[in-house]
Amino acid sequence: MRTLARPKNRYICQECGFESWRWMGRCPGCDSWNSLVEEPAASFAPIGAGDKKRAIPLPLTEAHCLESARLKTGLEEWDRVLGGGLVPGSLILLGGAPGIGKSTLLLQVAKALGQKTGKVLYVSGEESCGQTRMRAERLGCVLPSIYILAETSVEAILAAAVELQPVAVIIDSIQTVSLEEVQAAPGSVSQVRESASRFLRLAKDNGIAVVLIGHVTKDGFLAGPKVLEHLVDCVLYLEGERHQSYRLLRAFKNRFGSTNEVGLFQMGGKGLEEVLNPSEWLLAERPAGVSGSVVVSSLEGTRPLLLEIQALASRTAFGNPRRLAAGMDFNRLLLLVAVLEKRAGLPLGSYDIYLNVVGGVEISEPAADLGICLAVASSLKDVPVGDRTMVLGEVGLAGEVRGVTQPERRIEEAARLGFTSFIVPETNKRYLQKNLPDLDIIGVSTLAEALKIIFRPH
Repeated sequence: MRTLARPKNRYICQECGFESWRWMGRCPGCDSWNSLVEEPAASFAPIGAGDKKRAIPLPLTEAHCLESARLKTGLEEWDRVLGGGLVPGSLILLGGAPGIGKSTLLLQVAKALGQKTGKVLYVSGEESCGQTRMRAERLGCVLPSIYILAETSVEAILAAAVELQPVAVIIDSIQTVSLEEVQAAPGSVSQVRESASRFLRLAKDNGIAVVLIGHVTKDGFLAGPKVLEHLVDCVLYLEGERHQSYRLLRAFKNRFGSTNEVGLFQMGGKGLEEVLNPSEWLLAERPAGVSGSVVVSSLEGTRPLLLEIQALASRTAFGNPRRLAAGMDFNRLLLLVAVLEKRAGLPLGSYDIYLNVVGGVEISEPAADLGICLAVASSLKDVPVGDRTMVLGEVGLAGEVRGVTQPERRIEEAARLGFTSFIVPETNKRYLQKNLPDLDIIGVSTLAEALKIIFRPH
């Protein structure tokens, strides 16, 4: 009888998760040196072996729906990004730069859950219980329903969670905990993967929502193996400049909701405060009567955000003009500049062009194309666009202006903030005039028509 050969030990890169059957000094996946660590081969049994309880398939129509059982925290920005709240039995990974506010946010989430839902277990592998209590007092998050555990042993954490049966468990952070049976240092590829797998089983078997805090590398990616992101149900990133007050919460993976939603917070003395009216906050410091400034509307999931686009066109001092974009795709800027030169006849070949989306928000949808073009043209001609004017439209290579989705919702948000004039695609104007007859809506079919409107004498 032929027996299966025992698998050899593997070598796994601690930077990118690349696997090899032999040791190499340099990882072929990420070109890092001395990053491959030996991992013992796992023992396995033939199919059907063991005395585990037999799994029984269940018809999809009989499966219990968890939508109504979501754990709503009352933090609207957090609940919106998750798709309506925490799903019982889900595993969530929250990443972000050091000092950005990950622990602060989750301590506030623990407070909200403790007040409305039930017990919450907060596990800190980086702080003592006293240090966590001191931080909780500063944030006003001291509640008897929040249980603190300063522990790095995964086995001890699992035992405490099963005994306590909380509604949620927060692990701060996954890189600091370890399993005794895995012969590797905490934070290594094998430790992070196996520890996350145990927390996944805790979540699924007991119906407990588990939130993991994950460290990031110097490039801004989540540290540890890539399988960690595949393992969890939701991957969240807390973004923002450490020395600025705003924070953006985004979902890059969400099995229970949309990944297009964004939550906006502001760091204050009492922790992260929700910004319930982000459009007004983002436009609060917009200068009046300055050329190169245009307001556009970007849909982040179901929420329209009014964003200021600033452009600066200055004559270049070198042979090749420079292009720089912050907050949008650089190649998209090059494409729109080429359309302005070819279809609108603007002499941009001898000008440096700098573009910035104010507030640190990224624009990915093409509905801001017309606003970008008008901002560049406004800076070039030094003619300001109206302070109460909002611009919408996608620009094609032929210079045509194409319609955008959900224009009514975007314009209603702008009208609520005091905007009175709207430059929109002609295809959207006919629909909008029927539903918003009291607003000044100007329809354009080409980029040249839009330029004539902003350059005409007032």
